[in-house]
Amino acid sequence: MAAFLHIINNNIIPIFILIFLGFALNKKFKIDINTLTKANFYIFVPVFVFTNIYATKIPLEMLKVLFFAILVLIFNVIIGNLISAKMSYDTGKKFAFLNSILFYNSGNVGVPLITLVFSSTPYIIDGTTPYLNLALTTQITVLVVQNITTNTFGFFNAGRATLHWKDSIKNILTMPVIYAIPCALVLKLLPYDLTENPIWIGLEYVRNGMISIALITLGVQLSRTKFQIGNKDAYMAASIRLLGGPVIAFVLIKLMGFSGIIAQALMISTSVPTAVNSALIAVEYNNHPDFASQTVLITTVFSAITLSLVIYLSRIIFPVV
Repeated sequence: MAAFLHIINNNIIPIFILIFLGFALNKKFKIDINTLTKANFYIFVPVFVFTNIYATKIPLEMLKVLFFAILVLIFNVIIGNLISAKMSYDTGKKFAFLNSILFYNSGNVGVPLITLVFSSTPYIIDGTTPYLNLALTTQITVLVVQNITTNTFGFFNAGRATLHWKDSIKNILTMPVIYAIPCALVLKLLPYDLTENPIWIGLEYVRNGMISIALITLGVQLSRTKFQIGNKDAYMAASIRLLGGPVIAFVLIKLMGFSGIIAQALMISTSVPTAVNSALIAVEYNNHPDFASQTVLITTVFSAITLSLVIYLSRIIFPVV
């Protein structure tokens, strides 16, 4: 019960406050959603990815975690394609469905959630949190994979609904985020600390604003969404994301031999709601934005329950020796 209340108070309620602000703002002023999405994808997201990659030390032992995150995506692609074929989705719906189960909130939910879990009882020893750094490093590794694939493969998927695959690739090449990633990696190798440069302060301001802008933008989109209580496709996608995610993680964790803190962090990480950016991408390409927005909302609401269960089970299945 304590974990359940912590998740609601520290993750779910703050998220919904920002979504509601965007919802109310659009109802009052009719905000231009296209301007907001372009601010997200051309300023906030690339700066967020760049600063996270540059500032995070990723040890070599995390390469195995990197491989795990890629395998999770592959499993979800297979599942998504099988269900899309079974349900006879058209091309646009198929790729919107894939994005909704492939990409999850590893940043604005995953990072604070991992911080909360591994800095609270029973992980406090003699007043310290010895497991927090390992858990956060694991989560940041997953976050890097999710950020890269969401802003490349995610855009490619959405564009395939209306464009030839070559045109989709051309559109991807116009996205700043794919250049932010190699740029950050190269700068990490140079004998100069960018964080000591005044420009870093500006980048930090942008990074800190990304989550707020993304959630407010989602709220604007939700205010334009015609909700369908019986939308079985959105509920199906939500079930795969919230229930299928931890099941896939459990199988891969066992197969790859993870244990203890890393195993717990990975299982929790893959159980978070559908990424806000999947809805923003759907809006940018006008690819079933209502379905995408509803999936984000449904997974966010029900994650308060499912995440509590996953956190509890991860402690039992993968105890810290």
